[in-house]
Amino acid sequence: MATDPVCGMSVKESAAEFTRQDGGHTHYFCSERCLGEFTASPEAFLAAGAADGNGQAGTPKPGQTAGVEAPPAPDGAGIDLPITGMTCASCASRVEKGLSGVPGVSQATVNFGTERATVRFDPGQVTRSDLIQQVEKIGYGIASAQVTLPIQGMTCASCVDKVERGLRAAPGVLSASVNLGTERATVEYILDHAALSDLRTAVESVGYKTLEVPEEEIGDREKEARQREVRLLRLKFTCSAILSAVVMAGSMEWLSGVTPSPLRNFHVLWALTTPILFWAGWQFYRGAWVSARHGSADMNTLIAVGTAAAYLYSVGATLFPDFFRQSGIEPRVYFDTAAVITTLILLGRLLEALAKGRTSEAIKKLMGLRAKTARVIRDGEERDIPVDEVRVGDRVVVRPGEKIPVDGVIREGRSSLDESMLTGESLPVDKGPGDEVIGATLNKTGSFTFEARKVGKETALAQIIKLVEEKFIPFLHNY
Repeated sequence: MATDPVCGMSVKESAAEFTRQDGGHTHYFCSERCLGEFTASPEAFLAAGAADGNGQAGTPKPGQTAGVEAPPAPDGAGIDLPITGMTCASCASRVEKGLSGVPGVSQATVNFGTERATVRFDPGQVTRSDLIQQVEKIGYGIASAQVTLPIQGMTCASCVDKVERGLRAAPGVLSASVNLGTERATVEYILDHAALSDLRTAVESVGYKTLEVPEEEIGDREKEARQREVRLLRLKFTCSAILSAVVMAGSMEWLSGVTPSPLRNFHVLWALTTPILFWAGWQFYRGAWVSARHGSADMNTLIAVGTAAAYLYSVGATLFPDFFRQSGIEPRVYFDTAAVITTLILLGRLLEALAKGRTSEAIKKLMGLRAKTARVIRDGEERDIPVDEVRVGDRVVVRPGEKIPVDGVIREGRSSLDESMLTGESLPVDKGPGDEVIGATLNKTGSFTFEARKVGKETALAQIIKLVEEKFIPFLHNY
């Protein structure tokens, strides 16, 4: 574990999102704010580190000085939570308001387009589990998935307990259950918050070993969930469309000459409309109930009130026609209105789910451009490691035909690189010592060694993916 030189928090080096190379030493930061404060005045924190006696960045205390007064501490830790169940901007606003009201949360923003909540909080006052429980209390869910890890070396129940505690401490893990008999661990994690390498590291940190697991087993969970959602919506829409067409045929008076008489019976129309509203359209009523419980309204409320009004009036006209006639009103039913409204909204939800699936696939394809492994020089020898384990300052060897794993600067060797994935230019670009290389570009001819400068979420490709998620996808949803 490393120490954030600004706020003093402990930061796991393998999972750190924000790092900086300074004076031959890599500094790890808990948040972008800490990184920004260090970048603005690194001498202040390096001076504080020297005062601590270790020659490295120390931990300035608020209100104390180490040549220069330390800036105020940051807001705390941050986390991105993938939210499920949101259907409109009102849902995003409700989640944002609910998370902002949790003691210890300094900032919460929800992006409906990417279905994510970005939360900054004080780990001393609130935990990740508290935030997840708050989202569920509001009536929404956290996108999660499971993976099974084969584990070697366990001999007793004490081993099981150690592995479970190690996995539960890993970033993004919601729960972990270990079976001694099958020597397997079933891990539930927040989508996009846990990498296979993190889970392996968690197991190895407590003294055990994991066997190889196909990367696809942990990478396609979101796609599977979206496909299930699309299949269910398509089934509901298809059934609703067929039943709605029959209800409309029986409800239109100008078709009375060609419509079979049973379809003009109010009880038959009632029976055909009921499954449309309370099976296919039940999600709208559930969403309206969740909104009502929290004293607000959204699009689900509008749909539920409109269809329920037409349905209940029609049921009254079907069961008590004499009551209407005694009042001088000819009983009429509006089952077709309730059925068609529900069907059209389901069509909209289906199209929205398909659009979200395509944008998600576009991001997956961008992520697929990355190299899976990197060949680094450590302790005088070359070793292949997962690209997520590359650190700033590592010397990385790239051979002909291989992808550049991370961003960096060439130190030895020359080659031609295909950078078309970034620039669109198909002609190779000659590179030599001192030239920058971009992760995910393709090495064509020669071999070279470069120094890693940007890794993880700091690479150019990761920034492109972030811009697509934060800017382009919300733009598509708005227009």
